Amino acid sequence: MEDARPQQPFADNIKPPRTSVGVIGWLKANLFNSWFNSLLTLLVLFLFYKTIPPFVRWAFIDSLWMSTGKECLAADGACWSIIPANLRFILFGFYPYEEQWRPAIAIAMLVSLLIYSQYRRNWKKSLFYIWIGGLVVMGILMRGGLLGLTSIETSKWGGLPLTLLLSVFGLTAAYPLGIVLALGRQSRLPAIRSLCVVYIELIRGVPLISLLFMSSVVFPLFLPEGVSVNAILRAQVAIILFTAAYIAEVVRGGLQGMSKGQYEAAEAIGLNYVQTMRLIILPQALKIVIPPSVSILISAFKDTSLVVIIALYDLLKTTQSILGDPRWMGFSAEAYIFVAMIYFVCCFYMSNFSRKLERELDTGL
Repeated sequence: MEDARPQQPFADNIKPPRTSVGVIGWLKANLFNSWFNSLLTLLVLFLFYKTIPPFVRWAFIDSLWMSTGKECLAADGACWSIIPANLRFILFGFYPYEEQWRPAIAIAMLVSLLIYSQYRRNWKKSLFYIWIGGLVVMGILMRGGLLGLTSIETSKWGGLPLTLLLSVFGLTAAYPLGIVLALGRQSRLPAIRSLCVVYIELIRGVPLISLLFMSSVVFPLFLPEGVSVNAILRAQVAIILFTAAYIAEVVRGGLQGMSKGQYEAAEAIGLNYVQTMRLIILPQALKIVIPPSVSILISAFKDTSLVVIIALYDLLKTTQSILGDPRWMGFSAEAYIFVAMIYFVCCFYMSNFSRKLERELDTGL
């Protein structure tokens, strides 16, 4: 028996209009879907036309890469020569020139440890001992005085090693301290809760610059005569205390997001307070607050550049010192772009790692 339904021999061969698919379709749906969006798109394209070609010409076509400052003054483009000519001072500051291989190795070790630690499969007990051993070796390389290495005072430390030292160790110490403060703020003991509240609100109520000034100027006044504390250590402590207060509030938000049933379930199986927090509450709360926590850590990393106000020669300070050289005056844009790229790479790495960690810890709940 023949099929009585109408035949459509060409229905399967009909394709959608070209203006609805592909690149043209995407442009029409996202950039030109209304008169207002079309106007904005054209305006942005006009701005790109006015800014990108001149920048490309300045940064690449008319630029100089290996020249003197006098030659750069006669050029129309960027003077990137300021970077290779002063690279070692920008990166290592006043660290003795012939010994700069030591901080270079220390930086390479630190970066290697960070890359190795980003993989969860390496989160074992052995990782703790690897870090301890690596830090001891880096400390010996930077400080010297052992194994035939010349002793280098910390006052000569500067550049990229100092920036990484303040940021990595500051953020590493601030995070657990922030967790403790968050738990203390929710404590049932009035004395502990009040102490944590006063600390958090006091630290959050003042800028980091004021803490750095206090650590550099005010704190030494309270020390006994003849006793001094290393300037780098004082700045490190100020950064830790400041960052921990902000981390505490973020973690507290995660703790408040936990349902009461989580605590009741922990009590039902006989877990005490420490076990409840360590095994049930904190793993979930810390996973929730990964994005805001990383945002605070990135901000704290960038804020380490504020140590320039207390005469510590971090990466930004060494760059500013180069700009004071008469041979390289007038090329601040190139120098600051170079420093900005270093900060961007570090911040992008932290952001990328946080997204990776979120995906790995996602349970779909």
